[in-house]
Amino acid sequence: MSIMLLTILLVLGILCVFAIGIPVGFGLGAVAMLFAAFTWGPQAFKVIPTTAFNAISGFVLLSIPLFIFMGALLQRSGLGEAMFHAMHVLAGRIRGGLAVGVIIVCTMMGAMVGTIGPGVMTAGTIALPPMLKRGYNKHLALGSIMAGGGMGILIPPSVPMILFASVTQVSIGKMFAGGLIPGLIMSGLFIVYIVTRCYFQPEMGPTMSIEESGGSRNKLIAIRDAILAFLLIFMVLGSILFGIATPTEAAAVGAVGAALIALVYGKLTLGVIKEASIQTMRLTGMCVWILIGATVFSNFHMLMGAQKLLTSMTLFEGISPMGIIAMMQLSMLVMGCFIDEWIIVLICGPLYTPIAVALGFDPIWFGILMILNIEIAIQTPPYGFALFYLKGIAPPDCTMFDIYKSIGPFVTIKLCVLALVMFLPDLVTWLPRLIFDG
Repeated sequence: MSIMLLTILLVLGILCVFAIGIPVGFGLGAVAMLFAAFTWGPQAFKVIPTTAFNAISGFVLLSIPLFIFMGALLQRSGLGEAMFHAMHVLAGRIRGGLAVGVIIVCTMMGAMVGTIGPGVMTAGTIALPPMLKRGYNKHLALGSIMAGGGMGILIPPSVPMILFASVTQVSIGKMFAGGLIPGLIMSGLFIVYIVTRCYFQPEMGPTMSIEESGGSRNKLIAIRDAILAFLLIFMVLGSILFGIATPTEAAAVGAVGAALIALVYGKLTLGVIKEASIQTMRLTGMCVWILIGATVFSNFHMLMGAQKLLTSMTLFEGISPMGIIAMMQLSMLVMGCFIDEWIIVLICGPLYTPIAVALGFDPIWFGILMILNIEIAIQTPPYGFALFYLKGIAPPDCTMFDIYKSIGPFVTIKLCVLALVMFLPDLVTWLPRLIFDG
């Protein structure tokens, strides 16, 4: 069987198992092993134990449950509510200030939790009702929450970055450093867009009254809450970038820090710890099974000649190296509309990254491009799953069409950042070189 035909059949098999509702991890592994059994015979099943062990035995993967636990605690600690209140107090007197505050808080939360869910869910629960109550344009309010929540996988520490580093054997510290500048550029452009639009259309984001913004005491409380958040960010991200701790050690420190913050706000109870632990167990279990299934699938596909197929196709078509990178980005954009970001990283990371490196591109730069791409893809119709996070907690009068419409301007900004990073690789590679190679 030719590799081209095999690839088509594998894709069709994956679509079938997803359509009938088989769990992703099991579906990917089952499709791969079905074709492996027909290709190599029953001995193909001998590779499952070693592949599974190698897939989940990396030391850096220990940081994933710790980061998830930290995020679960922060969702319940009261820090998210305090941060949003702080931004309301400090920025509410600016046109569009509440939407700007959402972007800032979600960016800060992204530097603590590493996934999209906590940012979207917390902002949608806490910040959306006050914005709608104060007359904010519905689409601006929804769009700012979706855009800000998406920063969770671009601003380090990021769970997809950890997975990418694990399956491609690149430095997780360099990945974290590489995502900082693009993340801050994106966050800054969101703020510029909101402020500019509200300047020319004041009704989009009306200001708060002096009474609503509170007095000096409220401002002091807001500053205290902001300092707590910055301390946790420094404990986690700063310790990694300054070489004080490994990502796994920093994740453990962050989990302890999140527990202390919950204690400060009086939310650290046995019930909260139990809920956070159960959530961590479920998400980590899902991650492990997806990792095993995707690794089995990727290994089989590559052993059958997938990289040679892609290389021969690009040589035959005479496409430029940057054109090849653009094709990879487009394929991941399409995939992201239908499947989870973790799956894309685990399938495309080991398949595409060696090709990008062979073409002369930096693997850290390519990894950040992948994360940027995925952040866009999972927030675009028809089935970008992050859209449904917000729909699940938005008021009934916020329709799915409203959410689709709201993300348009922010997705455009994300695409501009993606293009900027593609053509200015130093935006990604400068900081890792400075910190780790300087």
